[in-house]
Amino acid sequence: MAIDWGLLDYAPALMGGVLIGLASSLLILGAGRVAGVAGIVGGALQNLVLGRAPGRDAIRWAFIGGLLMAPWVWRLFAPLPAATSSAGPALLIAAGLVVGIGVRMGNGCTSGHGVCGLSLLSLRSLANVLAFMGVGVVTVFVLRHVVGG
Repeated sequence: MAIDWGLLDYAPALMGGVLIGLASSLLILGAGRVAGVAGIVGGALQNLVLGRAPGRDAIRWAFIGGLLMAPWVWRLFAPLPAATSSAGPALLIAAGLVVGIGVRMGNGCTSGHGVCGLSLLSLRSLANVLAFMGVGVVTVFVLRHVVGG
């Protein structure tokens, strides 16, 4: 396999990484909370379902609002990339459930462990990142070279 380096554009990835780092830094410095998206969304929804006071989740809902507003802000500067998938609805639902189970088993998601946990030198986060990156590499290898997709 050869990579055509001339076709790669690093600017969007670099800008996204900087914004993720900035948002994570602001959340931990301003509110003392780790920017684990699964935990933020899960906690906000759990408190909403349980009928707890909405004021205690203001930071969570502001963070979720920022995530939801990001595509509209991006559209001010550049066109959105095309969203395509060759998977059907059943496979997408199954994949979402597997990811959700993994997030619960690992006590966090890629943002919590990969971005925040590693920057805080957490050994638990290092183990989780090695596990989910390793499983991702193996999955891609199997799908491309064993199954032939």
